[in-house]
Amino acid sequence: MDPFFPVQKLADYLTYSVLNLAPKTHLSLALNFFIYDSIKIFILLLVINYLMAIIRYYIPTEKIRDFLTKRRWYGFDYFLASAFGVITPFCSCSSIPLFIGFLSAGIPLGVTLAFLITSPLVNEASIAIFIGLFGLKITLTYVLAGVFIGMVGGFVLGKMGLEEEIDEALKKVIASSKNKKLNTFSEKKENFFKLLDKFWNEGWDLTKKIFVYVLIGVGLGALIHGFVPMGFFEKYLKNGSFWSVPLAVILAVPLYSNAVGVIPIMQALVSKGVPFGTALSFMMATVGLSLPEALILKRAMKTKLLVSFFTVVTLGIILIGWFFNFFFLT
Repeated sequence: MDPFFPVQKLADYLTYSVLNLAPKTHLSLALNFFIYDSIKIFILLLVINYLMAIIRYYIPTEKIRDFLTKRRWYGFDYFLASAFGVITPFCSCSSIPLFIGFLSAGIPLGVTLAFLITSPLVNEASIAIFIGLFGLKITLTYVLAGVFIGMVGGFVLGKMGLEEEIDEALKKVIASSKNKKLNTFSEKKENFFKLLDKFWNEGWDLTKKIFVYVLIGVGLGALIHGFVPMGFFEKYLKNGSFWSVPLAVILAVPLYSNAVGVIPIMQALVSKGVPFGTALSFMMATVGLSLPEALILKRAMKTKLLVSFFTVVTLGIILIGWFFNFFFLT
């Protein structure tokens, strides 16, 4: 039985009994979608953000940096950086301070870029929502795809010798930081019940910040679900079209959202007949290739590195979209 069945019953009750809307109308379908997804995603976010607050307390950023810099990994560090990107609750823009911190700690540029690529594409909140909407099999493949883009993209960019393409002002910050000792993690144990309160506050604060994007995304998704005709998106992003994935990526570039906010839109696109890989490419491009992200990254990267970064990520997203369309065609 669907664990969110009570949520669906509540959405149905509010839509058809309290508001007395006729079933199967554009308005009732859109409103029912909005109520159900908003409540469902809020519950998922609250639970997963609480659990991840516990994980981040025991595995803080300082330990990750220390872990990566004190050992020789022979390529495995790309995987570790990408995996760390998965468990960090950051959009592409808020990942930049960690990007700077990693470079300051002496972590190679390619490994650092592997983290920067993966972090906005896949995070713990988006994983929880994916499981609820698309099932475990597709979710695991989506996570592996995001980590794959980060690893391969970071490796390719690392081999291009672009270390000199970091912004000059940032180079000075990195140089001065390298002469300082890395922050150390306090091993002082706090009272367990105080920690529970701390974890809850951290999870709740993060949920409140993210949920604004969720409501916007669910609202757009509801409009698509209830009011857009079934064949509208198929006309431009139709099944079997080789160019549907690149077109979806291009359409996503002017937009900006985090993964959590755009997943409901992706769900609505899939429900309208858009192939899963095409919709996934749209989602990934929205969070990983947006114009606002490019403007912020311009503060840290010179033009050559910035163009190389976006080119590699774009190609990775397109390949992932084609992969999903081939194996998970709807």
